[in-house]
Amino acid sequence: MSEQDILASIRRLVDTEHQLRAKTEAGDLDPAQEQTQLAAIEETLDQCWDLLRQRRARIDAGLPPDEVPVSPAGQVEGYLQ
Repeated sequence: MSEQDILASIRRLVDTEHQLRAKTEAGDLDPAQEQTQLAAIEETLDQCWDLLRQRRARIDAGLPPDEVPVSPAGQVEGYLQ
């Protein structure tokens, strides 16, 4: 997955977040369903941002960025900001 692919995924996920929030505000989506869906999106977003950071770190170190695996959601959720 290229950096552009990762950034496109991030944009799509953020757009989906906004759509979910708008549907909930309009009364078209149950808040509990929104929270469940948002939690899944946030996990995926965390994985995307982590992958992007790791790829950029490898580039800075002169290493090939394509060898970075996607970290498990449980791992990236445990990172301290």
